[in-house]
Amino acid sequence: MQLRGNTILYGDNMQYLPALPSGAFRLIYIDPPFNTGKTQKRVRIEAIASENGIRIGFGNRKYAVQTYESPAYQDDFDDYLELLRPRLEHAYRLLTPDGSLFVHLDYREVHYVKVLLDSIFGRECFMNEIIWAYDYGGRSKRRWPAKHDNILWYAKDPDQYVFNYGAIDRVPYMAPSLVGAEKAARGKTPTDVWWMTIVPTNSKEKTGYPTQKPLKLLERIVRVHSHPGDWVLDFFAGSGTTGEAAARLGRRFVLIDNHPEAIAVMAHRLAFAQPEVVGIETLSLSAKNF
Repeated sequence: MQLRGNTILYGDNMQYLPALPSGAFRLIYIDPPFNTGKTQKRVRIEAIASENGIRIGFGNRKYAVQTYESPAYQDDFDDYLELLRPRLEHAYRLLTPDGSLFVHLDYREVHYVKVLLDSIFGRECFMNEIIWAYDYGGRSKRRWPAKHDNILWYAKDPDQYVFNYGAIDRVPYMAPSLVGAEKAARGKTPTDVWWMTIVPTNSKEKTGYPTQKPLKLLERIVRVHSHPGDWVLDFFAGSGTTGEAAARLGRRFVLIDNHPEAIAVMAHRLAFAQPEVVGIETLSLSAKNF
């Protein structure tokens, strides 16, 4: 398969990965299913001003409530590692000699996937485990609430990889009075723990797609681990956050997903980047409610 411009591919990623050219992608980020054993979905509620509405808002205004179910997928796999193994082997082949792979997981499978990645890349190619920490949702009274995801970074060559230190966005000091006005104004570079909020429900960024990741998270990865003009690949693309980050930072993207609703969301969200959508002749699904 020849890479031309920004591309969205509909279908099983193993249908396309063998056809992609070796050594083409400076950066691969994937956010595969977490194997939660549940169906991943969201329900969105929209309030519409209506004289006959049953919900009362500010100033005693009445609103009718309409609900939308987000795209859903079953997140339960009998042999999770065998699902990932051939896909990760292709990821290794597809990276440039100085390329990087980021695999976004959570506590359920991250330890097992790291061992698998060590066997494919080599233990020496493991660079970081990044912790994306957030604070939302319920809090268990039986254990410490799980409020972070794990992102594994592997370099194809641990002695030669892209890391644009000067492009790292800076974060505030926790105690700015201790470092002086100049340093406080400049901020500091993040560590391997990234405190970022999830995508707020009232954000313009929100697509309604389950498991959507914040644009800021992907922008940091894309900015630091690739150059303008590079190709970026995400073969569990979901809502297309990787593609938006790549396009807005001057990179080119290939996105793959096997859910028609995901393709609809991405085509709508990334229309500004003029991607070619391959594998679906007529997209009858509307993205506006996702």
